[in-house]
This record gives sequence, C-alpha cells and structure tokens, in this order.
Amino acid sequence: MAFELPDLPYAYDALGPFMSKETLEYHHDKHHQAYVTNGNNLLKDSGLEGKSLEDIVKESYGKNAGLFNNAGQHYNHIHFWKWMKPNGGGKSLPGGLASKIDADLGGFDKFRADFINAGVTQFGSGWAWLALKDGKLVVMKTPNGENPLVHGAAPLLGCDVWEHSYYIDYRNARPKYLEAWFDSLVNWEYVDELLQAAS
Repeated sequence: MAFELPDLPYAYDALGPFMSKETLEYHHDKHHQAYVTNGNNLLKDSGLEGKSLEDIVKESYGKNAGLFNNAGQHYNHIHFWKWMKPNGGGKSLPGGLASKIDADLGGFDKFRADFINAGVTQFGSGWAWLALKDGKLVVMKTPNGENPLVHGAAPLLGCDVWEHSYYIDYRNARPKYLEAWFDSLVNWEYVDELLQAAS
C-alpha cells in the first residue's frame, strides 16, 4: 500500500484566524508530503509492503525507526486534518462521546485541562491524545511520531505539538495554540465517529 498525501478537507484559509493559510501550506504541502515521500522509499523492501497503514505503524515500531517515524506521522496527519474543521471546537459534543467523557475523564472541563496539559508538557516534538484503551477513554502524550496505536490504544483525537504546527501563528506560545485549537477547531463529530468504530 503506497502512502498518498490526502487533500485537505477544507480550503487552506478555512481555519483562520486560529490556523493560518501559511501554516497549512507548509504543514500539509511540505511536512506531510515529506513523510509520504520518505515513507514510500523506506517501505520498499521492508517486508511490510501491502499491509495496512495501521499494521505498518505497529509492526515497524521498535524495529525500523525510519519507516516507523514516517508511517507514524503519515497516519497521525491523515487524521489531524480531519480532527479540525472551520467553526469547530465548542462544548456541544455528540451524546455518546459527551457521556463517555463524563464517565471516564471527570467531565468536559477536566478533560480539556488534562488534554491541553498533555500537549504543554510534552517535551520537544510530539502529540497530545484522547484515546480508547481497554474500553475506557484516556488522555496521553507521545514523543515525535508515536501514537496510541503502539501502546494498545485507539487514537480518537490528536493535537500536533511539533513546532511546525504552530510557530508561524503562535511563535513559542504552545499553550495558546493548544487552547485555540481545542476551543475553536476540533471536529467532535469525527472524534465520535472514531469512538463508535473503536468501541
């Protein structure tokens, strides 16, 4: 299965003012494209050709660092673009997701604080996550291109805290980026769709 760069599900300027056209052009067209190109080169003769992207991520973890880094980031970014939408965010979540957050994470406000804190405290590059593990929602953080798949969990929401995700718009203010992203961009319907598929 060759990796392919997906189109953005919205226009480059659709996420302003929270994420600029310039950020999306660099992040999608340059960074994500590089993961696709490098991933395809590293996939050749890896023994993992023909497998699903999820399987390539899981099976290369700890065994083939170059392939894992690019496949992991490709997987993360395919979803990252869908985890955002114009006029996203807000507290009005689909019912099943809202009640699961209440039951497993102590309510929306605590979940929001824990998620943003995971992103702020991830040292260096990485991701903040909402994932489903053993039937329960958990907030996680991972370094670099790692994701919950390699820790026995299903990723439901991920925020990219690599500097290229926010430096054009927020400079070094990662907490501001995370707050704006969570409050104004998250596509909760897609999160709910992934929760239903993983449950």
